[in-house]
Amino acid sequence: MARDSIPTLDLREYTNGDQGSRAAFIQKMGEALEDIGFFALTGHGIPLDDISQAYAVSEEFFDKDDSVKMRWNQSGNQRGYVPFGVEHAKDNPAPDLKEFWQTGRTLSDGHAMKEVYATNIWPTEDAPEFEPAIDGLYIQMEELSRTLLEVCSEYLGKGPNWLPDMAIDGNTILRILHYPALGADVPDGAVRSAQHEDINFITLLVGASADGLEVMDHDGEWIKVQGNHEHIIIDSGDMLQNLTNGLFKAVTHRVVNPPDSTSDRYSMPMFTHPRDDVDLTPRPEFIARTGGEALYPSISAGEFLRQRLIEIGLIKDD
Repeated sequence: MARDSIPTLDLREYTNGDQGSRAAFIQKMGEALEDIGFFALTGHGIPLDDISQAYAVSEEFFDKDDSVKMRWNQSGNQRGYVPFGVEHAKDNPAPDLKEFWQTGRTLSDGHAMKEVYATNIWPTEDAPEFEPAIDGLYIQMEELSRTLLEVCSEYLGKGPNWLPDMAIDGNTILRILHYPALGADVPDGAVRSAQHEDINFITLLVGASADGLEVMDHDGEWIKVQGNHEHIIIDSGDMLQNLTNGLFKAVTHRVVNPPDSTSDRYSMPMFTHPRDDVDLTPRPEFIARTGGEALYPSISAGEFLRQRLIEIGLIKDD
């Protein structure tokens, strides 16, 4: 039987509940990631005012002229502004119809990863409220991601710190996406975001200003996910699928074009990554739970990410 929605879970069952409530939440979240790889989260604790402010400053920035935005196109598309039409889905050469801003963790001088990750940049002179709103949201969302990775670890029988420890100092990215109004000249085959799976451990999508996100169910049918600032949409990515030998699913999803040519859309996903040195080789206990054969490669998180960024056009294969 086809479904018409993804599961909705309330994190307060875990954060505020008794032992039975916490166990029930762990079970429901683990089953959602095993089944469809997507769910909507309520009770996440991030104030709606902070989310709304992040969207407001994002609109202010993306409304600026291209010449202003391009001043912040630096760091090889790994931080700052990435212009319209640069990225495409794996195996789909048509460009996605979006522009975006990428920010990662802010690292102090002398930090071990300071020279490894691209440095955050901020459009302070053009949008002075952008940095505090976006970096503040990043900090809150990453803390939430650690809680969700803790739940995943508990469900997998590995203890609460297993996945969170892999993500300490990981290359976690908050992406501010703007899908402009389509206008009249859309390239053949181009959509706002072609069908794909996420690269990382888990993704946290904090709201959206309009509908358009669709998730593929087991039967190949598309489930529409409504834009909603009060829900955070969670999905598991390719790295977690690799590590668990497919026990947790990286599920295909897309952002479809709107029915008109005048509507734009904003969304803010956080892509939670492990450190580059983390070994993603499928663990024996998950191989045993998924048929007894390793279905995914032995590879480090850093090499996995590099390969995928080449495939989607964000970096060149040097």
